[in-house]
Amino acid sequence: MDHKKVALEVIEAVGEDNLVAAAHCATRLRLVLRDSSKIDQNALDNNDDVKGTFETNGQYQIIIGPGDVNKVYAEIVQATGVKEASTDDLKEIASSGKKPNPIMAMAKVLSDIFVPLIPALVAGGLLMAINNVLTSQGLFGPQSVVEMFPAFNDFASIINLLASAPFAFLPILVGFSATQRFGGNGYLGAAMAMAMVMPDLVNGYGVANAIAEGTMPYWNIFGLQVAQAGYQGSVLPVLAVSYILANLENFFHKRIPKVFDFTFTPMLAVIITGFLTFTIVGPVMRTVSDGLTDALVWLYSTTGAVGLGLFGTFYSSIVITGLHQSFPAIETTLLADVAKTGGSFIFPIAAMANIAQGAATFAIFFITKNEKQKV
Repeated sequence: MDHKKVALEVIEAVGEDNLVAAAHCATRLRLVLRDSSKIDQNALDNNDDVKGTFETNGQYQIIIGPGDVNKVYAEIVQATGVKEASTDDLKEIASSGKKPNPIMAMAKVLSDIFVPLIPALVAGGLLMAINNVLTSQGLFGPQSVVEMFPAFNDFASIINLLASAPFAFLPILVGFSATQRFGGNGYLGAAMAMAMVMPDLVNGYGVANAIAEGTMPYWNIFGLQVAQAGYQGSVLPVLAVSYILANLENFFHKRIPKVFDFTFTPMLAVIITGFLTFTIVGPVMRTVSDGLTDALVWLYSTTGAVGLGLFGTFYSSIVITGLHQSFPAIETTLLADVAKTGGSFIFPIAAMANIAQGAATFAIFFITKNEKQKV
């Protein structure tokens, strides 16, 4: 590919004066234009080096392909002097002056919080799979690997420890990421989340039983009985707490003199947030979280293949809207409470939807007579 030639052809097709800002991802040029009606669409459609085009969320995207898109982008920037931007910056530029879609805005917030956590969860999940291979019976014979080879027992124990850690202390990861996303200090968010999973509290997985059996300990705070309940495996309570903490921190930053700000702002934000967490916010959001999880598990258990098939059918359409970015919030709740939920069923369905797309693409490759479409 002649990258300079392609860049000049793209510039001519969209109009140099029409360009506001540009960025690129792994395969696509992502452009913000003043007027998309001025695009010479036929020129782009007939360009053998352009794999396709589409417009979404105020961005005009041109598919160039991996390994080439960055070079074409560099040539466009050099030729036009257009404002360079990251993909996040471009979203802000594209949405400026437009009334934000609240659903899309919420999906973006959840994406910003949970996407950074994915490597830790992936590592934990794969290590859990290795532990299962070592400890499950029937895979390589009637006995497990650790039973057949006792020397692997401690190795499997370490693997299990490393696999469990991201899920056992998931609220701390969420607290850090969410507080940072809401404009607060991530370390304060982590500290608040640590308080929510302290060993001194009744473990979050045993709260319901402790209340039912009458063994739940309570703090007596000025006559108010506050349950000493932990939030292990919780996601929604930590999100709400992180939002409150970040806003309180910013509130005090603006009102406390700088000479005292560094010392007293963290203390006041944490103590107020902590009191609200254990008295109101935590119990309410735990109820909401349990209700959401129970509803999803009910849907999964009751409708079975029918409900899951419908979800898989619409998954690709959901991805186009960007709402799939909110799924990790639900996914992590299902994974964190695996004893109750049986694990996650959301992303296995998504994986099947992606495989179906791949199969459809493979079929079109053999059926179509359009050589450009095959490429």
